[in-house]
Amino acid sequence: MTGIATGSFIEARNTGELGVHSLDTFVMQVPSLKQAQEFYSNFGLDVREVGDTLTLRTFGNDHVWATLIEGQKRQLKYLSFGAFADDLPRFKTHLEGLGIKLIDGPPGFESNGVWFYGQDGVLTEIKAAPKTTLDAKAMPSFVSVPAGQRGSGLGHIELKQILPTRLAHCLIFTNDVTQAINYYQNVIGLRLSDHSGGNVAFMHGIHGSDHHLLAFARSNGPGMHHCSWDVGSVDDIGRGALYMADKGFKRGWGVGRHTIGSNYFHYVQDPWGGFSEYSCDIDYIPKGHLWDARDFADEDALAMWGPTLPVDFVHNYEMDEEFRLIG
Repeated sequence: MTGIATGSFIEARNTGELGVHSLDTFVMQVPSLKQAQEFYSNFGLDVREVGDTLTLRTFGNDHVWATLIEGQKRQLKYLSFGAFADDLPRFKTHLEGLGIKLIDGPPGFESNGVWFYGQDGVLTEIKAAPKTTLDAKAMPSFVSVPAGQRGSGLGHIELKQILPTRLAHCLIFTNDVTQAINYYQNVIGLRLSDHSGGNVAFMHGIHGSDHHLLAFARSNGPGMHHCSWDVGSVDDIGRGALYMADKGFKRGWGVGRHTIGSNYFHYVQDPWGGFSEYSCDIDYIPKGHLWDARDFADEDALAMWGPTLPVDFVHNYEMDEEFRLIG
């Protein structure tokens, strides 16, 4: 497809290439913090009240992966990317050289970084932060039993809450996927992993990351489609889906396996139309690896196998004129 930069890259620190290393955190507005606390707590996240916000952490890790604020509708408010501290002055010079206006950050959020309005007007931060993307592929577990034993237990289905280990990636809506690819490559320093025409695209970090830490889907405006959370096994994905259904969150998509990225998945729909994904065994692109970005046909872009796609899976509820609660 013309207009998409698909060139390979080499080790970033040796060539002087500039790029963020992580999607550090995001801020999202939701209509009800009470409902959000119920949803994300059941999903297996460490949800904490901080003033008039909720923060989303994973148990055993104090990193704030997301902050939720209350407002009229579900809406992505800003994305924050982590960079190495010695790259931050370079980013400031880089952004100013591109003619991007730097602005003050939103009140109430501490920051050592630079702020600007990015693609589709999404408020964006690049800050000095520890690398939260992995330096090697996360290997899923598979537990079997010897012959003569029941691998699934004694027959009683035990509901078990699944606790994700980290935020794996986010997929956001955009008016123009091709423009988004070029923007996040030229401004933020991400690299294209794979795409399907101008409908979806997936980007990774140049310092070593999963197949994608940020992805895009075509829509009539910006928004958050889903946030994806890493778990340890396909069994965890299935049990997480079962647990969420028991808690009343039955709408979603899965269990299945993606073609692009190769990860196993199950998406759970939140009360406002967005999704949270249980994911494991995603492809990994090491620092310096020459990844061959492919253009997948539409029919191959979503899943190798899995249930029928829900009709509203790619609907951007953030662009609806009136908020509609998902039943």
